[in-house]
Amino acid sequence: MSEREGESRRTSVALRAATAGADVAASSFRTDLEVERKGAKTDVVTQIDRNAQTRVIEVLEDAYPTEPVVGEEADALKRVPETGPAWIVDPIDGTNNYVSGNRAFGTAVAAVCDGEPVGAATVCPALGDTYRVGPDGAVCNDEPLSVSDCSDPEAATVCPTFWWDFDHREEYAAATRAIVERFGDMRRFGCAQLELAMVASGALEGTMTNLRTNPWDTVAGVQLVREAGGTVTDLEGNRWRHDSEGLVASNGAIHDELCAATREISQTL
Repeated sequence: MSEREGESRRTSVALRAATAGADVAASSFRTDLEVERKGAKTDVVTQIDRNAQTRVIEVLEDAYPTEPVVGEEADALKRVPETGPAWIVDPIDGTNNYVSGNRAFGTAVAAVCDGEPVGAATVCPALGDTYRVGPDGAVCNDEPLSVSDCSDPEAATVCPTFWWDFDHREEYAAATRAIVERFGDMRRFGCAQLELAMVASGALEGTMTNLRTNPWDTVAGVQLVREAGGTVTDLEGNRWRHDSEGLVASNGAIHDELCAATREISQTL
């Protein structure tokens, strides 16, 4: 099997696993859920998150039984191995949305090798959107994705992503201020993988945070943005990795301005 064939197979497995997990989530969406808190008041989890991750892992282990899985819930690994193949799973990204009946949530699965993504899928069942990225490019519902061609920051729409907890609200305020002062408009969806997918599709010009992100929240979406023609870096403009400090994803045309806006957040500390 050639390298391309191997990556194509991993992409297909990622799609199959993400679809299986999304089916579990969809089956209980807008039902009476028992909600637990992991720590912060906004950091919630349900048994459906755990069930969806279990289902995703079952599909992955059926295809690649010896490969490690990095995931948000349960006993999955929390760090991406530096060498060899691995899988990264977020069973329900946007759990706060999910439990409140908001359709902006999805299941994301990424295949990586030596820490770099080679194929991924994000399935948003309540929106009817399935994103896939692999050796044949990035698509949504089998239609090719392309980032926005907007190059004027004052016409661009940008999303602050991830969650600044209550002891970091000055950073949250700084992020929103930097966006509204530099760009045309702001959105926030509460689902990082969807926000990254929206950059890839051209629905947003960019998304950003100064925080160190979780790989299950980002890796699939980052690969979508890159394959759709966009740019993803850390705060200083260096190529983003799963262990980078901060994340700046854009259509490329507004990237320097978005990096500058993101660096303003840390200047409040």
